[in-house]
Amino acid sequence: MKPASNSTASEKPEPSSTAPTLVIGLVMFVMGGCGMAYEYTLSKLASDILGNSVQQWAIVIAVMLFCMGLGAEIQRYISDEKVVDVLAYSQIALAVLGGFGPLAMLHIFSALPSHFILTQYALVSAIGILVGFEIPLLTRINEQFSDDVRSNLARILKMDYIGALIGALVWVFLLFRYFSMVQTSLLLALTTLLSALLFILTFRKRSGNSGRVYAAAGIVAVLIGLGFAFEKDWTESAEQRLYRDRIIFSETSKYQHVVLTESRDGSVSCYINGHLQFDGRDEHIYHEMLVHPAMSIAPRRDRVLILGGGDGLALREVLKYDDVQSVTLVDLDPVMTELATNNEHFTRLNKGSLRDARVKTVENLALENTAALLEIEVSGRGALGQPVEQNLPPVTVLNLDAAAFVAQAPGRYDVVIIDFPDPNSVELAKLYSQHFYGFLRSKLSADGIFVQQSTSPYHAKEAFLCIGRTITSAGLAAVPYHENVPSFGEWGWWIGGSDTIQGEAKLRDSLAKIPDLTAETRYLTPEIVRASLQFGKSQLETQQTEISTITHPRIYNYYLEAWKRTRGIL
Repeated sequence: MKPASNSTASEKPEPSSTAPTLVIGLVMFVMGGCGMAYEYTLSKLASDILGNSVQQWAIVIAVMLFCMGLGAEIQRYISDEKVVDVLAYSQIALAVLGGFGPLAMLHIFSALPSHFILTQYALVSAIGILVGFEIPLLTRINEQFSDDVRSNLARILKMDYIGALIGALVWVFLLFRYFSMVQTSLLLALTTLLSALLFILTFRKRSGNSGRVYAAAGIVAVLIGLGFAFEKDWTESAEQRLYRDRIIFSETSKYQHVVLTESRDGSVSCYINGHLQFDGRDEHIYHEMLVHPAMSIAPRRDRVLILGGGDGLALREVLKYDDVQSVTLVDLDPVMTELATNNEHFTRLNKGSLRDARVKTVENLALENTAALLEIEVSGRGALGQPVEQNLPPVTVLNLDAAAFVAQAPGRYDVVIIDFPDPNSVELAKLYSQHFYGFLRSKLSADGIFVQQSTSPYHAKEAFLCIGRTITSAGLAAVPYHENVPSFGEWGWWIGGSDTIQGEAKLRDSLAKIPDLTAETRYLTPEIVRASLQFGKSQLETQQTEISTITHPRIYNYYLEAWKRTRGIL
């Protein structure tokens, strides 16, 4: 005799009912979309906090997929009578963890940084288990409305995969672009909670106690509402603990997280993704060392190209030269150039270099329009209604990827100033690659000069030397120089030109015999320039020979190793 069974799944499927089937499909669609978006949100937040974005995205998604498998195994121990309630509760729990997880990660990192990784992967694992737990539970419920296993699996998996695609697209083109990571997680939590309510309303007759589910959902709805109301305050509270000085501006753009702080003496510092970009007390040392050696030895300064430098500080120094006829500034992030144009703290430091009426800013530039744009003569009154300063050259600001610009934009430049952030991610490493420098060579006029900010030759020695090797591998001559910048410590640059015209010996000779500076400076003198060419004994010696390429971004590995060593991790 066959054993008795109380499994509803073993009973004959109920007659097809359109409403429950549609709800199951919709819930699966939402789960697929929110699950993918939760993965992306946690990966992005982890990469913003810890750096190494490729590693963070890969590991977070891999761990979540593994835990989804664990969740699928765990659901085997849920009896059929409890499937509806357990599924509803798991969705509510997913809304709590997914909605408030990023905020918790920020607070843990700011208060207990040594516990961050444990918290991060505990959260990722829990969300992965819940998502993996729910997919087979929905499949079991859908068995009652499906004629065969193949149709059941097809419906469930189809909606899951479609939801994942839509969730990814919504995250990339909507959530990531217009909302912070915390706001994104709360929106996903609200969506998850609404799908849980729709599910329990549809299957309330199969619930053991739908009243408790409604109560739990109501509590979570209140929490999400509080999250939206106090999200800014809670985020700023966590973020403030990461910085010594008071935060006066914080915004996450499409490309990076920008923070401005103000010290008690009124000095402003700028951070991008947690890394110091400049300190108002000594930024003039860095920018004078970046700009004036190159401008002083360049045979001509008619056309100047600034790559990076969206803060307008390098531009401030370039505009001190009367013989400059035009300047093109290429910075990826419009948020940064907008700050440099209109934020009072920036304009005080950059002397309004981006506010003159001759400055034309173009965002979201299509590459095919680059050539046409660079033919534009910028004149008359600008959007700010300021009169034209006739002694200043026209400046074109392009919010465009610098690598794309040097690869496709027409024309050549007499001086190219490269002011990129350090190569602290694989995405930035491409800007220090042989591929990039090869295109840079094509942008230089026959006797053109370029200068590249190149991290610290002391704290990141191998990264600094790798930059020099990579530059010369692209057929350019390059000479290193360095100076102490109090906020950064010892800092370095590579200055160079076309190998056939500006050999290393000629470059060194030009810098060693640099005349009096024609531009007004606060710190730099010809004597400092000459001294900057001298390095300590064995400081530039290395056993490494590798260069950095697109497919093998060795510069990033060198930089990461130096960062770990500086913090005592290695």
